[in-house]
Amino acid sequence: MSTLDPKEIQARLQAFKENPIEEMNRQPEKVVIQNENAFGTAFSIDDIDAKRYLDAREKVRGALLEVVDPDTGDKAPFQSNDNAADLVDDFQFNNLQAMADANLTSAKIDENPWSDDYWALYQGILGNRYSDPNNPSSRNWRENKDYIDSNPASVILQSGSTARINALSPSEKYDAIIGDSSGALTQAMWAEGQYYYDNFDEVEIWMGICHGWAPAAYMLARPTSSVTLATPDNVPITFYPSDIKSLATLLWANINTSSRFIGGRCNDKKPATDPANGRNVSDDCFDTNPGTWHMTIVNQIGVSKRSLVVDVTYDYEVWNQPALSYQYAYVNLNTDQTSKNLADAMLEIGDYHNDPFSRYRSNRTTHIVGVAMSFDYMVETSPTSEETDTPDKDAIFNVEYLYDLELDSSGEIIGGEWRTNLHPDFIWTPSATEKAVTSFENQATSTWSQADRPLPNDWQSAAQQAAAQQRAPLAKIVDQLLVFSNGGSDRGDSDDSTTLDDLIEKIES
Repeated sequence: MSTLDPKEIQARLQAFKENPIEEMNRQPEKVVIQNENAFGTAFSIDDIDAKRYLDAREKVRGALLEVVDPDTGDKAPFQSNDNAADLVDDFQFNNLQAMADANLTSAKIDENPWSDDYWALYQGILGNRYSDPNNPSSRNWRENKDYIDSNPASVILQSGSTARINALSPSEKYDAIIGDSSGALTQAMWAEGQYYYDNFDEVEIWMGICHGWAPAAYMLARPTSSVTLATPDNVPITFYPSDIKSLATLLWANINTSSRFIGGRCNDKKPATDPANGRNVSDDCFDTNPGTWHMTIVNQIGVSKRSLVVDVTYDYEVWNQPALSYQYAYVNLNTDQTSKNLADAMLEIGDYHNDPFSRYRSNRTTHIVGVAMSFDYMVETSPTSEETDTPDKDAIFNVEYLYDLELDSSGEIIGGEWRTNLHPDFIWTPSATEKAVTSFENQATSTWSQADRPLPNDWQSAAQQAAAQQRAPLAKIVDQLLVFSNGGSDRGDSDDSTTLDDLIEKIES
């Protein structure tokens, strides 16, 4: 967890006083905490300049849920879709002093969400033979597809070459173990890009399934070791941790699950701003309120001890990142001095000199407190053929945010103002007991508990139907792969969580 630098915070606040418009539009610096080989931006300079990433991000959101725009009109402390209690698992604190008394000024979830690829469409999603040394790995979808067509998986499976077989793509390996000679899942993976290539002559490289990785990374256990499975013809195939992660990511990307969310859209390429201070005056682009952000992060990570997915800034680099940790300090906005003591930073509203956002304050505000938050989150990495996976291989970034919180007469947080327009504006998570399951789980009724034995026939049949009709792996197979990979530990759910079998029984009834 990064340490907040009081001098840097003071410099940022001073810069804001000297040129608030420039500071409000400054991109918050993202610092690599772990793994400099993390995936970077998928957008060209032209895309970035034209802000086409905003349209791209909206397509990703559309895959998650339909966001209802907040009501227009005067800015209220919280919008109807800007309520922290609507998202967190266990909402306990809306009082800043109570948070401090509970030692919640910093927290980290117990286990890192795992990093994974975003499995780009131009590479065939899970059809990407990422460990094949002859794979062109071109930015052109057609070149990648032509290589696969010229080197069919069926021929490689019959070659007897362990190296070539283990270098097949995750979906090809999966099709093989479920006995699907038609390769339905792999066909579905390449068909996604085929549509865009046929209609638009290209497949944009940002397109992928990060919306599946982000929740899977903390809803499912980390696969720690490779697993060698057998096809119905007893051909051994090694599934590396990256292969298992990919199947988990695809499951959560293509199977609809219920999620809780806060925040709105911000697709304006030039949102309206206050000419005096550069603040966004569009309700869409102001969300999420700093008060909502603060209560959400503290109550979810600090109290509920579970991650959530954050659109870390509405820029071109990231839009679905699992949260890891936070820490914050208080800032006296008159002196720009940081403190660990809330009383040192709390100002009565009448004593806050030259408040740049005075016209936007709630009329219930009695006190203002500046906050500097350091926030760590998980980042995508490229898949590898490494036999093991551990948290030290994850990619972690850090970003710092400056904002203030508005408190009412009882000390409750009722709103606030950002010191940057590039702030988190969409936060979501499945509930702790949510499961991504296909419609065919109940057809796999027999037992499969030995990795060196082929899947039972009923599992193969169920998996083939899920692949063909839902473009997803069977959840039971993903779960069992995690069991094999972790020596008996699958999802890491708490004792009172709904199990997959419980859910299937509920569906059947």
